Amino acid sequence: MQALPVLDPKAAGIDVGSETLHVSIAGDTPKVFGTTTGQLHALRDWLKEYGVRSAAMEATGVYWLCAYEVLENAGLEVLVVNGKHVKNLPGRKTDLKDCQWIATLHAHGLLRSGFVPPEHIRRLQDYLRLRADHVTMAASHVQHLQKALERMNVKLHDVISSVVGVSGLKVIRAILDGQRDPLTLLGLCDAQIQKKKAGAVKEALRGTWKAEHLFALKQALELWEFYQQKIGECDERIEVVLRELAGPEPKDGAPKAGGKPGGRNTPQIEHLHTMLVRLCGDKDATVLPGLADHTLLSLVGEVGTDLARWKSEKHFTAWCGLPPGSKQSGKRRGNTARQRNRAGRLFCVMARSVGRSVDKALGGFYRRLKGRRGGLVANQALARKLAVLFWRLMVHGKDYVEEGLKIYETKVAETEARWLRKLARKHGLTLLPNPA
Repeated sequence: MQALPVLDPKAAGIDVGSETLHVSIAGDTPKVFGTTTGQLHALRDWLKEYGVRSAAMEATGVYWLCAYEVLENAGLEVLVVNGKHVKNLPGRKTDLKDCQWIATLHAHGLLRSGFVPPEHIRRLQDYLRLRADHVTMAASHVQHLQKALERMNVKLHDVISSVVGVSGLKVIRAILDGQRDPLTLLGLCDAQIQKKKAGAVKEALRGTWKAEHLFALKQALELWEFYQQKIGECDERIEVVLRELAGPEPKDGAPKAGGKPGGRNTPQIEHLHTMLVRLCGDKDATVLPGLADHTLLSLVGEVGTDLARWKSEKHFTAWCGLPPGSKQSGKRRGNTARQRNRAGRLFCVMARSVGRSVDKALGGFYRRLKGRRGGLVANQALARKLAVLFWRLMVHGKDYVEEGLKIYETKVAETEARWLRKLARKHGLTLLPNPA
């Protein structure tokens, strides 16, 4: 029987922990290093001394990142593998044996690295993820605002769209300053609210005004404002990184405005759209339905701008966790769920927006599938279509995607016309074209 060939006799395997790194070369006796900066440099020097060119490690929390950066800067090829793909036999689970097993698999060429963005994208990613954490925390304090108002039986959040909008914040600050008259508080609201909701707002602003609930309201507002300040600071840092990555502005005049308007949590960055277009190699991905500048910025922070790293659109959507996985055993075939990563969840958010559209063929696709299979399946299927379009645009260009969308919309129109003709024949009617 032919033995499994050894492709790299100097391949290293690293079992990553929070305090120690267990390292083995080609499955030999492991050596233990710490995780401090000096110990990481000692690990780098030790691997280079033995002529190691490639190392594999599991993606363990955030502990692998520092070791990855040190080895990457030293010129080593570093594979970050899925822990599910390197499981050892049951009953043999120790850190020492894990690193030997990883090194053995890597020496035989049996490991595939997951996607790790390049260093400049990781810088942008860190700021964006920190900003997203601040947005989440700010949202929790909006809930605390609403809870404090509810405890005082002030139903302001039931009659206006947002308690942290312009009108809502004016009313809350006036309440904290001691104002209790509903008519005076109504006068602080927007003119449209005074015109259309005056009665409801006045009735909603009659509360019990207990000291403990006013105290909770004050603290919730202060914390929300604190996180708004931190979000603004993140926007400043993100703008600095974007300007470095996008390069200088073109010399043919001021940047042209563009892009789709974002929501309340959109980064407040001047010329965000033009910087994103330059960063993406003059490809405007916001032509895709449901893709605004904020979403594009988040996607770039997760996948970068070079989507040719994925061999095909199927590889990209599978990495996002959007298509179902295959499962076959003998004659039995089935599907198994994939776990969506951050990029996959962004495409699902886009799909919810596109699914509500009435003038797009993709919205019609969502509604037809939702009627047969339900909203969750339809949302994931549409998210996969959007991920495919995004990959095609970033790899093949805007013209390729627009042509594909036109073909799809033409097919949908032909299908709808065929249904109409079939219904007309069934009911004995005649279809006449509209002269307009």
